[in-house]
Amino acid sequence: MFEILKRKQLNPSVVRIDVAAPLVAHKAQPGQFIILRTDERGERIPLTIADFDREAGTVAVIFQIVGATTEKLAHLQVGDALADFVGPLGRATETDGLRKVAVVGGGVGCAIAYPVAKKLHEQGTEVHTIVGFRNKELVILEDEFAAVSDRLVMMTDDGSHGDKGLVTNALKALIDGGEQYDEVIAIGPLVMMKFVSLLTKEYGIKTVVSMNPIMIDGTGMCGGCRLTVGGETKFACVDGPEFDGHLVDFDEAMQRGKMYVDFERHAHDESCRLFKKEVR
Repeated sequence: MFEILKRKQLNPSVVRIDVAAPLVAHKAQPGQFIILRTDERGERIPLTIADFDREAGTVAVIFQIVGATTEKLAHLQVGDALADFVGPLGRATETDGLRKVAVVGGGVGCAIAYPVAKKLHEQGTEVHTIVGFRNKELVILEDEFAAVSDRLVMMTDDGSHGDKGLVTNALKALIDGGEQYDEVIAIGPLVMMKFVSLLTKEYGIKTVVSMNPIMIDGTGMCGGCRLTVGGETKFACVDGPEFDGHLVDFDEAMQRGKMYVDFERHAHDESCRLFKKEVR
């Protein structure tokens, strides 16, 4: 069993938990993920590692409440334990030799972008971070990003916090202003990563994207994370989750992702109904 040592509500639908998992923490790297089960009868879900502390033996994951398992996970408190917490899995983010990088995060994808920015900062890379949210209420990890970024640009769709606009607006302004990046690392909704990649392709800037959003079982067996990269079939969980953004067929990935929306909504609603029944 893996005890939950800390729990923090980051916004109305996003939660961070720190789990006692010393063996995972010992080998964890930014970009990798774990697979957990809330209990012995629970489903297995992959969640990207948001942070880790090797000395303390803890691993943090940040998740958005979208389905039955994340709803159940959100109700767990400090002192509760998870049945399974397996990892680290997936290929770690490649950061060697990078001197100046723009890290672009969107929404809950910022939970994946943060450990990447942190590692780059710790190795001496100049880090410019651009993060975007729909509004002020949904902002997460602002202080954490500020601590590991040489330059931080906050964007909201409605202008309620930071600058108004999209992350692509901010990235374009920085590039047009003379900033030269070895690489852009974009992590967030598929549509955001698509347009970041289209933008950087115009400037010839290498761009890496995380296809974590399309992972389902984390092993490649379900086929749900199948995608086309440079005309070849890949699986986000075993071949990635990071790929060359200029080669990913985002339209195909977004179309496949829509297949599970109704199922997730139904599972989430049923989980809420059962939970309310249990606490009465």
